[in-house]
Amino acid sequence: MQAISIPLITGQTLAGWAGKAARTTLVLTIGLLAFGAQAWNLEDVATLAKTRAQAPFQAMGQTVPAELAALDYDGYRDIRFNTDKALWRSEGLVYETNFFHVGPHGDIVRISEVTADSVKTIPYSAGNFSFGKNRLQPQPWGDLGFAGFRVHTALNSPSYKDELIAFLGASYFRALGAGQRYGLSARGLAVNPTGPGAEEFPRFTDFWLEKPVANAPPGTPLVMYALLDSPRMAGAYRFEVKPGEQTTVDVRAKIFMRAGVAPATTLGIAPLTSMFFFGENQPRAADFRPEVHDSDGLMMVTGDGEWLWRPLQNPAATLVTSFAMKSPKGFGLMQRDREFKSYEDTEARYELRPSAWVTPVGDWGPGRVELLQFNTPDETHDNTVAYWVPEKLPQPGESIELAYQIAWQGRNQQLPPNGWVTQSRRGTGYSRLDAQALSQQVQFVIDFAGPALDALPEGAPVRAMTSTDANGRVLESLAYKNPATGAWRATLRVQRMDPAKPVELRAFLQHNSNSVSETWTNLITP
Repeated sequence: MQAISIPLITGQTLAGWAGKAARTTLVLTIGLLAFGAQAWNLEDVATLAKTRAQAPFQAMGQTVPAELAALDYDGYRDIRFNTDKALWRSEGLVYETNFFHVGPHGDIVRISEVTADSVKTIPYSAGNFSFGKNRLQPQPWGDLGFAGFRVHTALNSPSYKDELIAFLGASYFRALGAGQRYGLSARGLAVNPTGPGAEEFPRFTDFWLEKPVANAPPGTPLVMYALLDSPRMAGAYRFEVKPGEQTTVDVRAKIFMRAGVAPATTLGIAPLTSMFFFGENQPRAADFRPEVHDSDGLMMVTGDGEWLWRPLQNPAATLVTSFAMKSPKGFGLMQRDREFKSYEDTEARYELRPSAWVTPVGDWGPGRVELLQFNTPDETHDNTVAYWVPEKLPQPGESIELAYQIAWQGRNQQLPPNGWVTQSRRGTGYSRLDAQALSQQVQFVIDFAGPALDALPEGAPVRAMTSTDANGRVLESLAYKNPATGAWRATLRVQRMDPAKPVELRAFLQHNSNSVSETWTNLITP
């Protein structure tokens, strides 16, 4: 496994959950009657995607009524779907679906219902929405379509249907397990997120929702399909959502690259988007809260079985870090810290934000997990993206098939089998060193837990195995039991040879010749 850190000169921009970087797009009316409803599946959507990919990309869009285009943020938020009009609600089915109204940006999607004997477009009706204080005249608008949708089911209580999963903006979606609150997002694809030039944001233009069968019990999977379009590609997606303590989304996709266009320099598979403002490793003195983040680290497991943990940070300059490996067994942006006292935020409740763990189905082959981080001035902006990049990218005219699962996890989440990092803090206590010497050194205090550590006999020798790249020199590397908690702690002190360059640092705990923890890996930025 090789880690490469590249500071970028220019900043990058992420499309936020509400479609901040949305583009106007043509919504094609699909001739659904040409397809047999009983045979509607991923192959049917793939036929549409392949046909689209054989034609030049068209970014023309349906015109948004001037009244909608003039709305500000608060005005748009005042438009609410009437929940008593939810799809499948009147039939008392295990799921029901609400819809998001088209907004000023004009990202419009067409949504259809798939039953045992038909595929029907769900028409827009202004009567299904409340427009709040807005003085709008929706009668002449016609069938606008929708901006997206969200699905509800009995997730936390049999007597109430909670929000389970939502699709809104570009190819973004996010889901919840029991007891969770929305945090990070997933999306269909990430195209050139690190440049060169502007990032390309593929978007879902059409959805098909399979109607649940009558009397289906809670927890019955929900199946939906989506058609993706972008200047470089078109794609077909199948999502199977299984609600529970951890909600899983099984994804199958077929991507067709357009011929005659420049190939993507980076194709991000199973991208996850999150926010890290500050945390224990990067505290913020002016804020009363100890930590503010939707995710606190990137976890990975390589095809060779090595578990890696990279604490997130809010860097001053944009950073891209790549972890090359033969074949990934899993990766995810995780929210490990689950204690309210770590956040002290009674509204945001960051301790309830989900982790998202991606498990590939089949062998994805060689490539890299890439982590993009850039500066955010506050907690309202996503500034972290993680995704898989195949070593061999599909070229124009080629296609690629993918399958993976995203598990949206809470307190009971994926962890390494032996030991893991519970916190990593940066800084020094009292020191006899002068200010100049201290400025050239960085100290970390890292706590570990796990069954392999718990099983060690009293007095067992444990070493902190630490290494750096050529720009760093390890001055101190100690492992010892914390007398207050009984857990294991490592203290690392590193000297930067050139303070203007980054330092890549790795550490894990070892008993005799056996690793008893995951590998903690960190980047000391200039």
